[in-house]
Amino acid sequence: MPTRVLFIRHGETSWNRVKRIQGHIDIPLAETGALQAQRLAERLAREARDGLRLDAIYSSDLQRAQQTAQPTASALGIVPNLVEGLRERSYGIFQGHDSEEIAQRYPDEYAHWQTRDPGFAPAGGESVRGFYHRVVHAVAAIVAKHPGGRIACVTHGGVLDCVYRHANGLALDAPRDYPLLNTSINTVEFDGGGAAKVLDWADVTHLGSASDDDGLAKGGARK
Repeated sequence: MPTRVLFIRHGETSWNRVKRIQGHIDIPLAETGALQAQRLAERLAREARDGLRLDAIYSSDLQRAQQTAQPTASALGIVPNLVEGLRERSYGIFQGHDSEEIAQRYPDEYAHWQTRDPGFAPAGGESVRGFYHRVVHAVAAIVAKHPGGRIACVTHGGVLDCVYRHANGLALDAPRDYPLLNTSINTVEFDGGGAAKVLDWADVTHLGSASDDDGLAKGGARK
């Protein structure tokens, strides 16, 4: 039986606002992000009362994801399962900088980054290809535990990007033309053979306002 997964990007952080790469740096939610997480919880609790209960909640172990997951988990009486494989991509030396700073500090690496080469990894970080395979394997292991279930995975923009590419057969170096929004609900169905289909994407109706996309001031990087 198919498994339905609600992939949820974490709420807004102060670094999201200034387009600074977080990667594995453990940045907490901003006040706005905490409010987004509460509105998410209110929606999912309302859906549960209407019969759309979640069987489990999984979360990246980085605090911005945990802080987004916790209000929903508390409202539903579910203990979140922390999964390191749901972490954002590690950007190595690029972490803590915005795109202009990277271009100035690491001009050669920046130029290579902008080619969208899936094999390129910043020093100390992951390549897009390595990151993609890490995410796909982590998600497959989670889905296998919940045949026919409905679960949530609270994670990061880069992870959402991998899931969307996997479901739609998009090349890793193809430019992105779909949003990755803070606290968005992105619903994907997995059949018993592991094939994935996007049912709904970038749903932020619970926020009542706009949500920021995952992107940098320049280039096609994912945070």
